[in-house]
Amino acid sequence: MATLVLSAVGTAIGGPIGGAVGALIGRSVDARIFRPATRAGPRLSELAVQTSSYGTQIPKLFGTMRVAGTVIWSTDLIETRSTSGGSKGQPSTARYSYSASFAVLLSARAIRRVGRIWAEGKLLRGAAGDFKARTGFRLYLGGEDQPVDPLIASLHPDTPAHRGCAYAVFEGLHLADYGNRIPSLTFEVIADEGAVSVGAVAMALADEVDADVAQPLDGYAAAGASVAGVLDNLAMLGGAWWQPTGARIAMRDGGAAAIELTDGAIATARKVAPRMRTVAGIDTVPRTLSVAHYDPARDYQTGVQQAVRPGAGHRADRIELPAVLTAEAARGIAERALVEAEQRRTRRIVSAGLDAIGLLPGSVVGIAGESGSWRAMSVSIEAFATRVELEPIASAPIVGAVSSGAALPAPDRPVGATMLVAHEMPPIDDVALATPRISVMATGIEPGWRGAALLYSMDDGGSWQAAGGIGVPSIIGTVVEPPGDAYSTLVDEASSLVVDLVRSDMDLEDADANQIALGHNLALVGDELLQFGRARPLGGARWRLSQLTRGIRGTEWAAGEQASGDRFVLIDRGAMTSIDVPMDRIGATIRLLATGTGDVAGPATGESIVTGASVVPPAPVHAAMIATGDGGARIGWTRRSRLGWTWTGGIDVPLVEERERYEVTISHPDSGTERHEVDQPTLTLATAPPSATRIDIRQLGTHGASVAAIILV
Repeated sequence: MATLVLSAVGTAIGGPIGGAVGALIGRSVDARIFRPATRAGPRLSELAVQTSSYGTQIPKLFGTMRVAGTVIWSTDLIETRSTSGGSKGQPSTARYSYSASFAVLLSARAIRRVGRIWAEGKLLRGAAGDFKARTGFRLYLGGEDQPVDPLIASLHPDTPAHRGCAYAVFEGLHLADYGNRIPSLTFEVIADEGAVSVGAVAMALADEVDADVAQPLDGYAAAGASVAGVLDNLAMLGGAWWQPTGARIAMRDGGAAAIELTDGAIATARKVAPRMRTVAGIDTVPRTLSVAHYDPARDYQTGVQQAVRPGAGHRADRIELPAVLTAEAARGIAERALVEAEQRRTRRIVSAGLDAIGLLPGSVVGIAGESGSWRAMSVSIEAFATRVELEPIASAPIVGAVSSGAALPAPDRPVGATMLVAHEMPPIDDVALATPRISVMATGIEPGWRGAALLYSMDDGGSWQAAGGIGVPSIIGTVVEPPGDAYSTLVDEASSLVVDLVRSDMDLEDADANQIALGHNLALVGDELLQFGRARPLGGARWRLSQLTRGIRGTEWAAGEQASGDRFVLIDRGAMTSIDVPMDRIGATIRLLATGTGDVAGPATGESIVTGASVVPPAPVHAAMIATGDGGARIGWTRRSRLGWTWTGGIDVPLVEERERYEVTISHPDSGTERHEVDQPTLTLATAPPSATRIDIRQLGTHGASVAAIILV
């Protein structure tokens, strides 16, 4: 007796589901690539976790896949130190940042390109190729002529070019966003443009394969313990199986033309039953069957679709397919596999005639006088009869509505260029400064902006010093309609301010009286600090601000000086970077450079004049002149302080300065100027000044004079 059997070579993924190949050919395929120790197909977890272990398997990628890859080279962390402050005996502040360079192997066959890159689940590189963090990046596609990476070669002269394999090199990736360690990365790898067929993947993996199954796949990762396991996996995706054809194997499916089997004459003459049927118990079939796959609607993360049959049983099986499938396609595979498993309970044995001697296992056959198609599992020849064992070929079930489930893809927001604002403001945190302080605020013109490194120069660009970085974006815009002049002692209910913010996704909010008292909604408008109680959107990025409190922290001198196009910045202490400069730089200009990830055209520039506004006292208030009755006059005023703006104690505000001093300058219309220096807030004149006289009163602080309070006679 001679018997040909369609034997399983790769372990059927998911239990009773899977194709098979001829045993002899299967062993040949199995031993050539992948790991020959066990016969198992690929698992999804092999692509999701980035590794750096020696000997880690690298998948062969087809179509579009999201993979973690394997780190094949890296530097130690590179530490960069920068300092700021430290003038006039003040301690300096040291800042440390870290970066690293490394290479990640992606595919064991050539690819076309890389799309998005995720770091710790957040986008590091967007669909447009824009990086969200500062890094150098080079991609090697796996060509047979690709060069050695110059950075790796400079450190390791004997490094290979990894020809035939695709890999990416990151140079100087800044690690502040990732806990100062190399983050876990995943890559959207486009190995082939468009979908690839199941048959094409199979033929690319094994020379012995013939496969014309056109079932399309958006992506597939060939990996696992054995090639035979991968071929079984592909057959399952195509609803097909493997059939030996001489020295080769071919992929077959139920669409092939059926060979009709008729009862053999010898079996009939011997009164042997030409057709027999056996049915296995329902407990051999899983009640639920799940298919895990990569779902493009979930940014190629794992999705699971499940099919459930009615009836008895508790067994649950799972099929893992390292393929990019829509939820509907995955559900279809689950439904089809469950139907096939249930129908395979039935086995048929047909004793056919001699004309069936040449029948090969895996052939599609029909039984004369019966409906349905069958697959030949074994063919035996005995006593001039051909005994064929069959299992049914199930038709694909109809799949209803399917959902990928709720997905939270990482937002792909463009980074854009940096916008920079620098200004020396009065202290807003009630701390007396010993040296002038420039406050720097920044944002991006696009919503994905995530910070910028800052440099400053105090010698007109001759040399530059690091000032750390700006990591929190400010709300910045420009004045469209200025608010005009107003008193700083009352809430300005008459005026309003219209501004255009940099981006339409920026929001402003209302603030009640308690919030205003706590410092909410403080903004720099031109050179004036003011607060607003109401913010009304006008559409797009335009807002109207009203219920204004003007001239905050002694900036009433700038109220009414604004013009269209002036700066608007919402003051957020957590979003400001401070630069302390020496006292002898008052009057000089400090220049700034800010470089963020999106500043591909060059760094953002800015400048600020060091006026001393952060260290000098505010201008006196309530200045007035009263005639004394003897032809003279008495000038009086009220001092203010750099501290004590909230006035919580109910007593006089602290002096802060080394001593109380004032300079009074009287400019006569036709007789020149006279100056007086006093140590109390009053000055008596023997002769009252004539009309058109201007009187400027300045408080002389430890570090300079205030803006003048002015009396016009």
